[in-house]
Amino acid sequence: MEQLLHYCWKHKMFPLGALHTTDGQPVEVIDAGLHNRNAGPDFFNAKVKIGGELWVGNVEIHDKSTDWFLHGHERDDHYNNVVLHVAGVIDAEVRTASGLTPPQMQLDVPETVRRNYEELLKADNYPPCYKIVPTLSRIRVHSWMSALETERLERKTDDIARRAACCQSSWEAAYFVTMARNYGFGINGDAMEQWAMNVPLGAVGHHRDDLFQVEALFLGQAGLLDPLSIPERHREAALADPYYQRMASEYKYLAHKFGLQPIDHHLWRFLRLRPQNFPHIRISQLARLYFLRKAGLSQLIDCEDVKSAQQMLATSPTDYWQTHYAFGCESARSEKRLSAASVNLLLINTVVPMLFAYGRHKRDERLCDRAFAFLDQLRAEDNHIVRMWKSCGLPVDNAGDSQALIQLKNEYCDRRDCLRCRFGYEFLKG
Repeated sequence: MEQLLHYCWKHKMFPLGALHTTDGQPVEVIDAGLHNRNAGPDFFNAKVKIGGELWVGNVEIHDKSTDWFLHGHERDDHYNNVVLHVAGVIDAEVRTASGLTPPQMQLDVPETVRRNYEELLKADNYPPCYKIVPTLSRIRVHSWMSALETERLERKTDDIARRAACCQSSWEAAYFVTMARNYGFGINGDAMEQWAMNVPLGAVGHHRDDLFQVEALFLGQAGLLDPLSIPERHREAALADPYYQRMASEYKYLAHKFGLQPIDHHLWRFLRLRPQNFPHIRISQLARLYFLRKAGLSQLIDCEDVKSAQQMLATSPTDYWQTHYAFGCESARSEKRLSAASVNLLLINTVVPMLFAYGRHKRDERLCDRAFAFLDQLRAEDNHIVRMWKSCGLPVDNAGDSQALIQLKNEYCDRRDCLRCRFGYEFLKG
């Protein structure tokens, strides 16, 4: 209820009729102030007329007046500048640490807003605001979608910055880890990220001109050269496979040389995974990309258009994996190149966020603008989230739109945070 009171105050959704303090003075809200989501009063620098006199200061809002004391505001100097205390129920006089008694006003949530909010929270259909979406103007939808697109890029920027910090401030390593994570294509994303964090790029760099050694080090660090990582039905054939024997021997030498330890092979998931998505295939594709010097940050920054970025990411596994999906498991020959749809996802989830994050880091607006330009040019993702919003009547023209809608579902709908959503605002006001 307190959140709903905040919302009504912020958007001036007041009940019909004049507002008054508890002692009968008329209240006019000129400016609701800046909503504060951190410690301190709820709204900063509000402008309110009380009894015809203009007051500029902070506003605090509670479900009940006694919550003022429950939260200890009477001992906190930060609340000395509260010019109005707003509550759904006035059940006590409040006092600041300086001894003042700020005026109080009871705020009733309008019945229409309350009813619509309860409908949002209880709706069985998903998203709960589906009825309002087709009625919204194109400009209003576009404005919210643009904000959501930027929000999602900023969240991914935070993730990349965290990876850079974990890699001793190396943005080169952060790019490799980000790319590896997205090569997991969801189901093995966490394992791919942990694997990439465990790959010593400095050590690999000494053997970069030998694809076999790069692949041995990559697969070995993934724990996939451990005999126990091979399913029992294929283990005997794998251990007798000359390629596996050579690779295991090479990794043993490199691990000893650089003092390496692989990750736990149990981290990898294979259940209901299509063979072309097996980690062996994805890691081999990355090994070739790294060997060809197409997995570096400088190569990324040199890509000024989508086509060059697509060409940079085009890769296939080494020859052995064109006839195998796992050690000892032979299959019909297939180049197993990344599909156009997979490259599109890597551009959306790796290239675009990295350009934006690195542009922010370097204060290079050209890179940030390029990230948005790429999203405008790339195809929208085709997943259940995007299809759900399409069925509600929302236009999805490009990857920027689909990223915005993923952000909307993950950060607003799933959390039932309708009070921060602009579609929710339209629904609540009826």
